[in-house]
Amino acid sequence: MNEEEEAALVEASREGDREAFGKLVDAYQKPVFNLALRMLGDREDARDATQETFLRAWESLSSFKPEHRFFSWIYRIAINEALDLRSRRTRPEPIGAWAVSATQGPEGAMLESETSRIVQSALLELKPDHRTVAVLRHLRRCSYREIADILHIPEKTVKSRLFEARQQLKRALEARGVV
Repeated sequence: MNEEEEAALVEASREGDREAFGKLVDAYQKPVFNLALRMLGDREDARDATQETFLRAWESLSSFKPEHRFFSWIYRIAINEALDLRSRRTRPEPIGAWAVSATQGPEGAMLESETSRIVQSALLELKPDHRTVAVLRHLRRCSYREIADILHIPEKTVKSRLFEARQQLKRALEARGVV
């Protein structure tokens, strides 16, 4: 979705057009779910966080500032929802075999599933601020500027958090025997 389409849908949504908001949900539901899944490590929790994200967005549309991208705004809400849900949970659960490609053989699928489990487990050990920038940068492929906009922090802070996240992740993976 380009910026002009997004802006028109946001404006219509702000005027109460549920169909326009539905189009925004359709456009951003998958990226928000994937972000929540990486932050939480559990599909059901990610679904709950995604649903809550869009509910909060609908309720808060009046506070949206049109000079910003809706994408950045909804991601910030999703991050907050995921962090809130995670803080209410008792223990993190690893991502299951959902990430396995259907085109691989059984050995490749098993290896990829195990690698995914190890990486997800290591990600969940990171501080929330560090995990957030790592997920946005490496899994969502956001630029430093986009991350700064989403999190409302300076780019320098993004870079320093990302550096620390990479160091922590490296140590966690080394402790698991992954180089």
